[in-house]
Amino acid sequence: MSRELLLGDEAAAQGAIDAGIGGAFSYPGTPATEIFEYVESQAQQMAAGCGISTRWSANEKVAYEEALGMSYAGRRALVSMKHVGLNVAADAFMSSAVTGVNAGLVLVVGDDPGMHSSQNEQDTRFYQEFAQLPLFEPGNQQEAYDQVFEAFEYSEAVGLPVIVRMVTRLCHSRATVERRDEGVRSEARRHAYARPSPSDWVLVPSHARRRYAHLLELQPRLERDSEQSGYNRLSLRGRRGIITAGIARNYVEEAFGGRTGDSTLHIGHYPLPGGLIRTLVGHCEEVLVIEEGYPFIERRLNGVMGVPGKTIRGKLTGDLPPAGELTPDSVAWMLGAAVGSGVTGELTGLADRPPQLCRGCPHADSFRAMVEAAAGHPEAHMFSDIGCYALGVAPPFRAVHTCVDMGASISMAHGASQAGAHPVLCTIGDSTFAHSGMTGLLGAAHADANMTVIILDNATVGMTGTQDSLLCGEALVAAVRGVGVHEDHLHVIEPFPKNHEANTDLIRREMNHRGLSVIVARRPCIHIRRKGPASAQGGTCDAGAVCGCVTINAT
Repeated sequence: MSRELLLGDEAAAQGAIDAGIGGAFSYPGTPATEIFEYVESQAQQMAAGCGISTRWSANEKVAYEEALGMSYAGRRALVSMKHVGLNVAADAFMSSAVTGVNAGLVLVVGDDPGMHSSQNEQDTRFYQEFAQLPLFEPGNQQEAYDQVFEAFEYSEAVGLPVIVRMVTRLCHSRATVERRDEGVRSEARRHAYARPSPSDWVLVPSHARRRYAHLLELQPRLERDSEQSGYNRLSLRGRRGIITAGIARNYVEEAFGGRTGDSTLHIGHYPLPGGLIRTLVGHCEEVLVIEEGYPFIERRLNGVMGVPGKTIRGKLTGDLPPAGELTPDSVAWMLGAAVGSGVTGELTGLADRPPQLCRGCPHADSFRAMVEAAAGHPEAHMFSDIGCYALGVAPPFRAVHTCVDMGASISMAHGASQAGAHPVLCTIGDSTFAHSGMTGLLGAAHADANMTVIILDNATVGMTGTQDSLLCGEALVAAVRGVGVHEDHLHVIEPFPKNHEANTDLIRREMNHRGLSVIVARRPCIHIRRKGPASAQGGTCDAGAVCGCVTINAT
């Protein structure tokens, strides 16, 4: 075995590589971005013919569907995303539980307790229960590697997708990982194409009902496998019981120095092991539930009426904070152990330094022009979207009134226009527009909605590390034109200080137009650079932004 120092994300990715995947699929999203990036970098270093396909997808739904297609074709596939990305992929994800898979399909989701870079704290374990699929929850980097590696075998054994749930603190911390050497890395494992019979993958109602019945029939096996899993460990000692899940075990071990006289049950494999839980509760008078994320286990343990004669403590009782990440001190306080790490989850005594747009960011010039154009309209509605430009909410711009979910800005602006609001403006990045903004613009163009859309084309996915944008430059303008935006009200501007007055006048004019206008503010992110010769498509865009004609790399 070889030993390597890896991030949790990297450990999960390496487990997939060593399991013999045929491809990795993803859309950038913190804290899961590095999973795909690691597979991509390792695939580039491996010998030619390693057989691992790595391409960023347009969004998480597309990524999941591409991975599912690879599985159907007989190659193992890894798909990764952040927790809110699974909302985008949910349509394909839920249906894949019914169709099942051919070659192993593993979905790694990075949850974000504490909302370090997210809109909410949602817990992927609810999707496990919703879809009735197996889920692994690693407690450290070694388990991240092992569980992803084993998840491919298990996926093929049960014929279902398998979820691996990670959280930010695990994704973005490092530890030594021992890799397995089973001779599968040299070439992706291939499965004979198993054409379903009859039409298992065609979810017309008659087939879907039969396949759903099959999924239900699998549940006793999934529950039995969870009961017997080595990742679910029960130890009966004292009359106080502690249930931990995922990385929460580390905080308990730290509080007690690795030694405790309490009974313990650690859960790392779902569905919940009901038999093990019943055994622990039957042995103990008091049960403490310590889990990162929502009180998923605690709620199910309590049920509606609680457990007669037993005390259940956790987030619902206020013994742990109901929001944010666990900390060593919050767990130690709950356990009655010594509190002294000083890790509270908040830093104090530091100068206030709120997030802000990078110095030299092109979005600053775009917002400056937009705000000045709307200065005579205090009732102006300014919708925005997911991306680094959401920092336009702060002074001096205050140009972001909403930021809800990927692609929402255009649709919400359209809704406001239907309510009679005027003027209505919205901002959206080029990558977010490709992710899920185009469909909203299609409806707005069809209705010639009274609104102004400003697409901030910085030629990259800036917020997550300057990954490739699939739609920027002239291709972006062509797409906007293609959904039906009238040429007279489709403009490209360069957001530079020297163009401020002209850009402001253009935005003001289009804002007052009683119909749909689209303005593409084109200027590359300061964190990317052009590299390599221009292709035969003609080099760079007129404004100097990269339009798919040259390669983009992080500086």
